[in-house]
Amino acid sequence: MQAIETSREKMIVRTSIIGIVANVFLAAFKAVIGVLTNSIAIILDAVNNISDAGSSLITIVGTKLAAKEPDKKHPFGYGRIEYLSAMIISVIVLYAGVTSFEESVKQIIHPETPDYTPVSLVIVAVAVVVKIVLGRYVKSVGEKVNSDSLVNSGEDATLDSVISASTLVAAAIFLIFHVSLEAWLGAVISVVIIKSGIEMLKDTISQILGERNDAELAQAIKETVVEFPGVQGAYDLILNNYGPDNWNGSIHIEVPDTFSANELDRLIRKIQDKVFEVHHVILTAVGVYSVNTRDPEVIAARKKVHDIVFTHRHVKQIHGFYLEKEEKSMRFDLVVSFNAKDRKAVFCETVADVQKAFPEYELVVNMDTDFSEQ
Repeated sequence: MQAIETSREKMIVRTSIIGIVANVFLAAFKAVIGVLTNSIAIILDAVNNISDAGSSLITIVGTKLAAKEPDKKHPFGYGRIEYLSAMIISVIVLYAGVTSFEESVKQIIHPETPDYTPVSLVIVAVAVVVKIVLGRYVKSVGEKVNSDSLVNSGEDATLDSVISASTLVAAAIFLIFHVSLEAWLGAVISVVIIKSGIEMLKDTISQILGERNDAELAQAIKETVVEFPGVQGAYDLILNNYGPDNWNGSIHIEVPDTFSANELDRLIRKIQDKVFEVHHVILTAVGVYSVNTRDPEVIAARKKVHDIVFTHRHVKQIHGFYLEKEEKSMRFDLVVSFNAKDRKAVFCETVADVQKAFPEYELVVNMDTDFSEQ
């Protein structure tokens, strides 16, 4: 696992360095061209390239900090720093859009006539191609190594290629029709950049706040767990994300009431090892629900309860069922869907129906949640 993390870090750093070098060269060329041709669009494009280089630098710093070993103060590591670096990049994109819009508005109010040359337009055209290739490359690597910072940088580079292409369009219109649309085009592009920055920011803030379990990963983990002999069900899976590809969590399993403590211990250790080996998820806790297997009367009661609860539309699951005949008590958990208009009402109605069927029993029922519900 350590080798995988090291390889991922190297890929992110290498890709970011390529982005820094490419953007610094592009910014230098565009700045010179923008000043010589008196083109506000090209000058803003150069500034945007500098911000992209800064974004790549932030990605490198964030990745290095995120790779720090866990310590006493942060026992789960520093992986979430990558989300913070992605958020900073989103703010940079947003700021670039706002400042570009401001400059474009100034140019609309006080227009200046550009002076294009064939050489300047050729360089801008080359920059468009470079940014398209760079954007696709950075984003593809980001998706491959699950780096939001790289993905955001790649999307930003793609937007920059659109900006550069638009300056060529504006130049062509000016040269053919002698009408300068640079400022207006810059304003439109600025709005697109602002929208992109807001969307990136929303995504990264959502990840920092904590999103629901990855449904596919959760289902795959449950399938792995129930493959073990004796495990009759896997429930209550909670996954906590401490950075890209850095997960830990807890789960409950249902096993026969005939299992000894030693058998349970061996089973739980095997489950934890297998889940980490296959899914790279650390199960910090595995809880146990005991299932009655020796009393036919209890087995029949469990089936009857199952039939009752599933007559209610929004009940997704029942687990942890156990019946104590001598104490006249019955316990189980009900999972009520988030699709229910009133989850509490569904829960109360379901429990009431079970109570009617078993009036002599004391019910201990919990309303549970499926954190990976689709």
